[in-house]
Amino acid sequence: MEMEMIQQKVIQYRYHIVVTALGSIIIAFFLYAAPRLVSYFWPLLASTTVFLVAIIAFGGHSQSQAHGEKAGQGLLDYVANSRAVAEHHHHHTAGAAEELPQKFE
Repeated sequence: MEMEMIQQKVIQYRYHIVVTALGSIIIAFFLYAAPRLVSYFWPLLASTTVFLVAIIAFGGHSQSQAHGEKAGQGLLDYVANSRAVAEHHHHHTAGAAEELPQKFE
């Protein structure tokens, strides 16, 4: 009687048991592989850490931009100006293309 009840519970929770077993295997693999990965990539990790610390230490916090709606206004103005310059340049070069001398034969 007890064995049948245990089998019913195992069948009822079979997905939970499988997910837990797979999760345990994955965690064990990462614990096994992590030291090897860190030892292989330690120069990259170290240089990235130094770079981020330098940015935080020497970069400071810019107070020139306002928060909220005006925070990205400088970038938007730059992009809008770039488009206007490109269109202006395109109109001038399109007219110049029509004025090119004809091919000599």
